[in-house]
Amino acid sequence: ENREDMLSSKSNKLTEALEEANKLFSGVSCAREAALDAQFLVLASNLGKEKANELHSEMTAFDSPAFAEDLLTFMGLNRIEVEEKDSDNEGFSGGYLPSNAWHKLGAETEKYFRRAPSFHYMLGSFKSEPPVPRQRIERQKKATGREEKRAMPAQLKKMEESHQEATEKEVERILRLLQTHFKNDPDLPISFFDLVIDPNSFARTVENIFHVSFIIRDGFAQIKLDEDKLPIIEPVQHHEGREEDRSNLARNQAVISLSHQEWK
Repeated sequence: ENREDMLSSKSNKLTEALEEANKLFSGVSCAREAALDAQFLVLASNLGKEKANELHSEMTAFDSPAFAEDLLTFMGLNRIEVEEKDSDNEGFSGGYLPSNAWHKLGAETEKYFRRAPSFHYMLGSFKSEPPVPRQRIERQKKATGREEKRAMPAQLKKMEESHQEATEKEVERILRLLQTHFKNDPDLPISFFDLVIDPNSFARTVENIFHVSFIIRDGFAQIKLDEDKLPIIEPVQHHEGREEDRSNLARNQAVISLSHQEWK
C-alpha cells in the first residue's frame, strides 16, 4: 500500500518496516507466521533493490584530459609558447618535461603498489657460473630372454623340478591305488570322498582332490553318480586308455566346495 513512499530516497519507511518485522519475529510460534515473515522479507528485498536502482550518484565522470593536465603539472612541465604550425596543432599547449619527471612520478606512485622484498645474499654476492654438465652413464642393456633363462639360479630351478616331479609321482601313486582296488573288486563302486578324504588332515584332503583332478583331466578315470546321487570314481578300461581314445573322450569339469566343517 505504501510502495511509492517506501521507494522514495527521502523516506525511511522501508527501514521502519524491517525493524517492526524483526520485533514481531521474536513472537513467531506457528509455521504460518514464519511463512508470512519469509514472504515479507522477499517483498522487502525487492523494494530495496528497486530503491537502490533509482539512486543517482553525484560523482562526475572521469575526465582524462583534465587528469593528463594535472599529471603534467605535477611532473613539472615547463610550458613555453609555441607557434601554431598548422591547423592540426590548434589548441595544443607545448612544453618540455624535466629530466627527472618520470622518476618523480614513479616515486609518488610507488607508495600505492605493494612490492616484493628485494633479495639479499646472507654471505655476500657470488659470481654465478653455469652448472658443470654431468657425465651421462650408460646403463647396461637387459639380457635377452634366453640369457635370463640360462641365468636362473640352479637351486631355484632344482626346487621347481623337484616339486613338479613330486606332483607327478603322487598322481601316479593314486592312479595305481585306484586301478588296483578296482581290479580286485570291479563290481564294488569306489566312493570319491572315501578315496580323497584323509580323516586326520584337512590339508592332505585338499591335496588329494588336487591330484585326482589330474587323473580325471587326462582321461585315466571318470566320475559318476550312484543311486544316492553321490560321486563315485572308477578308472577307464584298458581299451579306452589309449591316447587317441582319451583325446576323444568327453570330459566334464566341476568345482567341489569342501569347508573345514564339512570335512569334519
